[in-house]
Amino acid sequence: MSNQNRQITLAARPDGFPSESDFKLATSDIPKPNEGECLVQGIYLSVDPYMRGRMRARPSYVAPVQVGEVMGGGVVGRVLESRCEDLKQGDIVEGVLGWQEYAVAPQKALRKVDPALAPISTALGVLGMPGLTAYFGLLDVADPRPGETVVVSGAAGAVGATVGQIAKIRGCRVVGIAGSDEKVRQIVDELGFDAAFNYKTTKDYADELKRLAPDGVDVYFDNVGGAITDAVFSLLNVRARVSVCGQISQYNLEATEMGPRLLWHLIVKRAKAQGFLIFDYANRYNEGLRQLSEWVKQGKIRYRERIAEGIENAPKAFLEMMQGKNIGKQLVRLSPE
Repeated sequence: MSNQNRQITLAARPDGFPSESDFKLATSDIPKPNEGECLVQGIYLSVDPYMRGRMRARPSYVAPVQVGEVMGGGVVGRVLESRCEDLKQGDIVEGVLGWQEYAVAPQKALRKVDPALAPISTALGVLGMPGLTAYFGLLDVADPRPGETVVVSGAAGAVGATVGQIAKIRGCRVVGIAGSDEKVRQIVDELGFDAAFNYKTTKDYADELKRLAPDGVDVYFDNVGGAITDAVFSLLNVRARVSVCGQISQYNLEATEMGPRLLWHLIVKRAKAQGFLIFDYANRYNEGLRQLSEWVKQGKIRYRERIAEGIENAPKAFLEMMQGKNIGKQLVRLSPE
C-alpha cells in the first residue's frame, strides 16, 4: 500500500454533456480512522446516471458535489484498519465512499458483503443499489400481475435489465427499449425479454410499441423520459402504473426540452405515475437482497458487468456509461480483489 490516496474531484460544473476536463485526478494522504470508523481500500467503484445531477449546483434529493470535492459514488472494498466494533481487518464492505482509492467511514455507513454469496462486484449491481432499485421500483410501485405487459426503457442497463427479469418471474410479457442492436439481442436472447427494439434506429416509437405490445401497456418502468416516454403514455391501458426511476434523456440538456402535455392520459386511463427513491426503502433492503440473491443463485436473474481499469479512468467510464456504451453494470476496478 502506498501512502497516497488517488481521487477524482469535480474540476468544473459542465454545461450540457460533461467532458473529461470537468474532472481532475488529485492525490492526498491516506486518512486515518477515528474511533468507530474503518479505513477501506476500494476494489470496485460504481458510476451511475444519478451522478450527473450531483454535478449541478441546484439542490436535489442529495447535496451537489462542490467544485474541488471528491465525486460521490458507491464502492465495494476491503477493510484495512478497523476501529469498529462489528467489522474487522479483511472484511469486504460496501458504502458510498466516493471516487477514490481509500476512504474512512463510520460503521453505520458500511454494509458487510459476503464473498461466498456472489462475486463482490455484484454488491454494486444486481445485489446492490441497482438491483434494489429494480426490485422495489417494480414490485412496490408498479405491482405487475401475471399476464400484464411491462415496458422497460433503458432496458439493457443495470436497473432495466433486472426489472425485465423480475417482471418475467412475475409472469408478465416484457418489452424492452435499448440503444443498440447488440443490446436488443442481449435482453431478448440472454435475459428472456419477449421483445425489444433499438430506439436509435426506430423512426416511430409508438408504432413499434403497438406492434410489440398489441394489448397495450399495463406497467411502464421509466429510466429515460423524453420522446420514448411520450410514446408509451399514448398506449397505457386502464389502471396502468408508471414507475418513474430516471430521466437520463434529460440530464445533459442545456435548455428544457419542450414536449407534448400528456398527463391527460392518466385521467382517461385512470392510471398512476409515481416517482421513487431507493433510499425510501432502506428499512427493507435486507428483504430485497435476500430475494435477489435467491433469484441469482437459481439462475432466474442474470447480469453483465463492464469494468474499466484504474481510478484515472473513472471519468471516461462515467462518460461512456452516459453515452450508453455499457451493457449491464459499469464499474471501475480500483485494486485487485
